[in-house]
Amino acid sequence: MSTTDGADASLRTPTSARNPGDEPAAVPADRRTASSSAGAGEGRPELSQSTTRLADGRTLHYYGVLPEPAADRRELPAVSTSSQMRHDPILDEWVVMASHRQSRTLLPPTDQCPLCPSTPQRQTEIPASSYDVAVFENRFPSLSTGAVAPPADPRLVAPFEPARAGSGRCEVVCFTSDHQASFADLSPEHARLVIDVWAERTAAIGAIPEVEQVFCFENRGVEIGVTLGHPHGQIYGYPFLTPRSSQMLASARRYRAEHDRDLFDDVVAAERADESRTVLESEHWYAFVPRAARWPVEVHLYPKQRHLDLPELSDAERDDLAVVYLELLQRLDRLYDAPLPYIAAWHQAPVRIERDLASLHLELFSIRRSADKLKYLAGSESGMGAFITDVLPEAVAERLRSLATPAGVDHG
Repeated sequence: MSTTDGADASLRTPTSARNPGDEPAAVPADRRTASSSAGAGEGRPELSQSTTRLADGRTLHYYGVLPEPAADRRELPAVSTSSQMRHDPILDEWVVMASHRQSRTLLPPTDQCPLCPSTPQRQTEIPASSYDVAVFENRFPSLSTGAVAPPADPRLVAPFEPARAGSGRCEVVCFTSDHQASFADLSPEHARLVIDVWAERTAAIGAIPEVEQVFCFENRGVEIGVTLGHPHGQIYGYPFLTPRSSQMLASARRYRAEHDRDLFDDVVAAERADESRTVLESEHWYAFVPRAARWPVEVHLYPKQRHLDLPELSDAERDDLAVVYLELLQRLDRLYDAPLPYIAAWHQAPVRIERDLASLHLELFSIRRSADKLKYLAGSESGMGAFITDVLPEAVAERLRSLATPAGVDHG
């Protein structure tokens, strides 16, 4: 990411060091198009980006066609710095405590959506009349660069460790200003812009000293627990390696020691050879239902050339991903002739450690097991972490193959 737009410096500025009373300045003209290696490629224009501040000091980035700069004139309280992390010695996992999130906005009506563009009558999180893609620091962050460590607890004894500040980064990615749209409704060009934004923010957030892992994801549907209906995703910068990633890396490390091969490469090669769980395949991408799928609907999407994270993708791979991802989302919405609730989770290599063991891929899954039934994580799943599924992966893959659009991506 270029240092000309000032975003790198702002990412390292603790919230507590900002003056919430300062009016965010308009973005100077020389900062309205920033150079970004994550979004630019040979023969392709650089990723257009502008940066400003919201009323409480949080950073807001615009991408694509840049709106005219406008100040956020709301009166907002300071962003909470109370997030903390506590270590579970039995599972060797960190748990984030963010009690201030109890007061976050919950399913407001459309005319009160905080992610829609601002109007003269109502100011939102986006102080612009329209936008292509907007990214801003979460107003109710689970993790933040301004988090303050809690006071020491004199009662604490081994095996418990002192609580730590919930340091990190939580950003909201608004895919479009159209409240009624979904990611599946985007054009390939607009989807490509979102991919470039994911890559650019991955690089920027990964440069924060506290961050060890960057996670881009989308929660879609009230069944999943979404609190805002506007099409959006999130990006977390964790100050630790998450349990899921730790387990993946441990498996990959063990497999390499035993076979001197890469686990992810071999899994993808085996699925492509089998073909019974293939969903679709393009020049650069391959999607399949995993053989041991945990969820009623679960699809994994891998680049054919192994990469560690989104910034590594070439222009051709990003262009192809935009088409493949839209095709996949549209098929999922045709499963039950209704929008499918899902979680789309991008797995990327850790920022600093054991990067060579990881493999960039998307895991997309849904709790819907039929048109009118949901999969609940009950005793076995929640209590023991042992999943029991009601559908065969081969049947799900066959159904998704049959739902290809006439002009869709070629599938296996």
